[in-house]
Amino acid sequence: MSRSAQSVFVFGLYLAAVSLALILFPNPLFAVLRLPASHEVWPRVVGVLALVLAHYYTQAARHEVVAFFRWTISARLMVFVVFGLFVFFGLAPLPLALLGTVDLAAALWTAWALRPSPVN
Repeated sequence: MSRSAQSVFVFGLYLAAVSLALILFPNPLFAVLRLPASHEVWPRVVGVLALVLAHYYTQAARHEVVAFFRWTISARLMVFVVFGLFVFFGLAPLPLALLGTVDLAAALWTAWALRPSPVN
């Protein structure tokens, strides 16, 4: 597995873990993020959608779909920016920005891994 595929695969595993938390026990996750508890189905629906995305990430990594790796960089940077704006405008508490920071770090890892190797 290439360095870029490894970065995408690891992010897919992270996304799967967050997804499963949303599906199985959203309120403890919300407590950590200082979000209000929910008794609606929507957090679990979002968890299922995120689990589908995790599947795409891990499968693309396993099959070295480099175009997908490139697409994820801008998408994950967008998550960082949007979550930061949510916090800035008082729509979400600061811990949500930490989730965005994970996306930022993972996007930078993938971008770094995709850069061309120096020629000897």
